[in-house]
Amino acid sequence: MRLRTSLVAAGIATALVLTGCAGGSGDDDSSTETTGTAALTIAKPDGAITTESNNPYLGDSSASKYAYGKAIFEPLALVNPTGDLGTTPWLAESVTWNDDYTQLTAVARSGVKWSDGEDFTADDIAFSFTQVLDGKINDTNAFDLKGVTVDGDTVTIDFNSSKYTQQARVLHYPIVPEHIWADIADPNTDPLTGEGQAVGTGPYVLDSWTTESVTLTANPDYWGGDLAVPELHYVSYGDNAALTTALATGEADWAQAFIPQIQDSYLSADPDNKFLASPTAGAGTLFMNLQTKPFNDPALRQALAWTIDRQAYVDIAREGASEAVWSVTGLGTLLQDEVLPEYADQNYSVDVDMAREVLTDAGYTWEDEKLVDPDGEAVTFSISVPAGWSDWNTEQALIAEELKEGLGIDVKVDQPDWGGWDAARQEGTFQAIIHWLEDTGNAYGLYTSAMDPKWIVDDKAQFNFGRFDDPAVTEALNTYANASSEADREAALAVMQKAFVENVPVIPLGAHPLLGEFNTRNYVGWPSEEDPYASADPTQPAVVQILTELQPAE
Repeated sequence: MRLRTSLVAAGIATALVLTGCAGGSGDDDSSTETTGTAALTIAKPDGAITTESNNPYLGDSSASKYAYGKAIFEPLALVNPTGDLGTTPWLAESVTWNDDYTQLTAVARSGVKWSDGEDFTADDIAFSFTQVLDGKINDTNAFDLKGVTVDGDTVTIDFNSSKYTQQARVLHYPIVPEHIWADIADPNTDPLTGEGQAVGTGPYVLDSWTTESVTLTANPDYWGGDLAVPELHYVSYGDNAALTTALATGEADWAQAFIPQIQDSYLSADPDNKFLASPTAGAGTLFMNLQTKPFNDPALRQALAWTIDRQAYVDIAREGASEAVWSVTGLGTLLQDEVLPEYADQNYSVDVDMAREVLTDAGYTWEDEKLVDPDGEAVTFSISVPAGWSDWNTEQALIAEELKEGLGIDVKVDQPDWGGWDAARQEGTFQAIIHWLEDTGNAYGLYTSAMDPKWIVDDKAQFNFGRFDDPAVTEALNTYANASSEADREAALAVMQKAFVENVPVIPLGAHPLLGEFNTRNYVGWPSEEDPYASADPTQPAVVQILTELQPAE
């Protein structure tokens, strides 16, 4: 992850500097005004909002599930998962890590008030993290805190282990007011629905909650300056089809969803309808079970890597909402600066002749156009993706066709329900699956997901589903995550990357994007391919940044 400041105005008068203090509109006493008149309706396809819970720390709360909590409760800083992968200080005027990322120093932004009028201070930051340190809030983010101290406006947070690969988790942690939360007996369960409890520093405040819609109104004293949008309506539809209709007709304005045939079903309905797919450091990836045939042979895996068409994955399965990953290192374009020089120009392509040469050299043959392994057995396997995951279901069919035509491999397309698929991936009873990666904003995400034994606990895997295990690679992964110098981290990267290239433990297909559908009828200033200051996904922490960037359309 690049720890450089994103020079995005974000509605703040002065550009924010990562390791230095910078003034913003929160440094004066001017009140926030709204300059637009139209509300924004933000939608999800997750069914009815049945139970109110405004607690930002609960993953199943309505505030988290429908994401309106992110417009109320703000974090210390925003880490861009796309674009320059940079960090923009937010509730902190500056955030600084020590050399080994075991200590974070944050300077509380001055001039910020909670939505109930109380002053925001460094003590609120310290309190938010101390709740985890003291065990009052479950450490679901694996912060592994050591201590929290306050000196004036400066908060120092110490960790027992390096947070280099978890920077976003730390910096995106919601900050809450001590004067309210100190009286909450159990913040792990409290729905935060009491009068005056849903108090944040964010650009919007909770106005009303019903099972049909949650309404937020602009915070009149927001530290980040004027807000163009006076009101946000959060609505949930029964499925993607209903959501698509709402977007196309203008009933909904902003959403995050994969929409099949998006050009015909959404974009063509109105020239103001827009769609942005923002690539991230993660990727849709083919995981193979390395413990059983045929994937226990690196030659077979390499041959597949020379045969599978990543551009078809992007163009057909993802309908353009991705970016092909061709580098032999498995890293996409956002992480090009972590590709070692010796691999800088080494890319896979669709080269069936190369794939067949690799297989021939490894002792494979063909009988009646079917691939036969060195043991004399026909090569066949199944590839599994849950039914209804339409993009990856399409990719299953594409891979089956490509491997049958190119290499003579019979691939069975398996589409179980979620439960069966989940059990198989954890227990290692699958042959091949398509899955996402742990996205850490750097090369570690791919390599830990593909090769790290730490993910296998009690013989069940959360990543590294193929169960790759090489002590030298494991040591390198640990070094990369915990290094106190760039030299040590680069040396560890060399070990991991070489092992990945030589062993092909997984095959990344295309960058896993963050999606956003929105319209420019009433407001402009949205993220774009030309200005990727954030993704356009309204469920991400940077929703606060986008809301301060929006301006009325001419």
